[in-house]
Amino acid sequence: MDQKTLLIEIFGADIICASCANAPTSRDTYEWLQAAINRKYPNQLYKIMYIDIQKPIENERQQNIANRVLEDEFFYPLVLIEGEVIGEGNIQLNPVFAELEKYGFVGVDSYK
Repeated sequence: MDQKTLLIEIFGADIICASCANAPTSRDTYEWLQAAINRKYPNQLYKIMYIDIQKPIENERQQNIANRVLEDEFFYPLVLIEGEVIGEGNIQLNPVFAELEKYGFVGVDSYK
């Protein structure tokens, strides 16, 4: 059976969210999350995308989500897995890992 490639989307901007003082930038969060997933779940099929909410977006669904962030419905960075909101603002690993495991990801035990 073929395993589906999981889609992880991170919506953000280069400017740090005003209410997220001392938090990493959206792009930093994207890079940190990608590295953490690669360490915890090596060889798992996923695609991670960074979507800049301040730039034109061709995908209509992603543009609608970006608009919702720009209208302050969500804090950024906003993390979605398969279209479901997993975290916003100050992203934590445990909810992201828990969601990945719902999709069958198996982590290595040495990661803490």
